[in-house]
Amino acid sequence: MADVNRGNRPLSPHLQVYRPQLTSITSILTRITGNALIVAAFLIVWWLLAAATSADYFAVADGVVRSWFGKLVFLGSIWAVWYHFLAGLRHLYFDSGRGLDIPTAEKLGWGIIIGSVLLTLITITIL
Repeated sequence: MADVNRGNRPLSPHLQVYRPQLTSITSILTRITGNALIVAAFLIVWWLLAAATSADYFAVADGVVRSWFGKLVFLGSIWAVWYHFLAGLRHLYFDSGRGLDIPTAEKLGWGIIIGSVLLTLITITIL
């Protein structure tokens, strides 16, 4: 017999039910930072191609790179590089079969977040 309440039930847990965990957030941030680095790479390639094209076109590209938007993109890229690097190290650690329990995985997640911010600040200070 057909289920008459089928249309009233949720099909799967959704945002109202699911609470994101730190491990899922760090995993999503790893993917986001990887894609953000691609955008920054395109900006650098555009700047280099403009330098090879003409002085007027380079002035436009250089103006974008040196603007507040360009500086914000490159600041975010510095953080993304460090975050992506530390997340990669964490995954190498996971691949060895260690750190897979929840408390250790959460400590590593916080370590990646805090470490990437600290390394970004150190990089900005040095540069």
